[in-house]
Amino acid sequence: MNRAARAFWLDSPGRGEIREVDLPEPGPDEVVVRALYSGISRGTETLVFRGGVPESQHTVMRAPFQEGDFPGPVKYGYLSVGVVEEGPESLTGRTVFCLYPHQTRYVVPAAAVTPVPESVPAGRAVLAGTVETAVNALWDAAPLLGDRIAVVGGGMVGCSVAALLARFPGVRVQLVDADPARAETAEGLGVGFALPADADGDCDLVVHASATEQGLARALELLRPEGTVVELSWYGDRRVGVPLGEAFHSRRLTIRGSQVGTVSPARAHRGYGDRLALALDLLADPALDALVTGESPFEELPAVMPRLASGDIPALCHRVRYDDPAAGTHA
Repeated sequence: MNRAARAFWLDSPGRGEIREVDLPEPGPDEVVVRALYSGISRGTETLVFRGGVPESQHTVMRAPFQEGDFPGPVKYGYLSVGVVEEGPESLTGRTVFCLYPHQTRYVVPAAAVTPVPESVPAGRAVLAGTVETAVNALWDAAPLLGDRIAVVGGGMVGCSVAALLARFPGVRVQLVDADPARAETAEGLGVGFALPADADGDCDLVVHASATEQGLARALELLRPEGTVVELSWYGDRRVGVPLGEAFHSRRLTIRGSQVGTVSPARAHRGYGDRLALALDLLADPALDALVTGESPFEELPAVMPRLASGDIPALCHRVRYDDPAAGTHA
């Protein structure tokens, strides 16, 4: 079996490179995975690429199989889909999802991979980590039948939340974003769309995922009295002003943080594995293909990442394709 591999590393903020890797021999409870696709979540990964992770968050922000430390050199990423080449008989040959960085092959504990259901194409399965974030957010938010809901911020996380909310009966869901092009994405997901100035107010719940001060302010404005904003944005090392004056107190508004690193207390008995398996099951819906907005070969990552970070390539989830001549496979 070929033990050679290649991995994408952030050498220093703003500069990436591909490095050769020698894989270890797998142990009895480990698997060798050959990557088919990986995904780049533009918000978090481009923040890492720019060197924007605050020192106070270096430990919290570590990915499960990260190597190196922030701000770099570091191997970072967490949306990988591949085929098990070696491992337990129950997994060998299966397509699996793993929270692994961008690498052509890797060795991980068998417990670290989750089989992808046959109803989910491998290329769509790279969304599992982000849909898992959306699942956790909705466990925190606990939307009710007939709620009026806005999702402010049409990035990868916001669109994932909107897509899941579209399945709730009787719920009015509106995706709110400053980019008019997100209207097409919203249509593909089956939800309404509005520019910030035109958004419907009197919301029972607003999920904020724009990672902007203006977006958070608008999220609060859209609430009905005693409504709640669930804050999903990650601001990195930026300070953000929150408008807690004016009507914030008189209208008894709530801002609640939600983060995927901890299973929502409302579903703490479910555990991480159950949450990820649920996310993969939900990806059977082809409407979620709208979240994959670009694709490039693994070899081009050193050139692609700066363009994603600068916004030159507009993206929700940018998918990385792995072509492996040694395995005789084109994924």
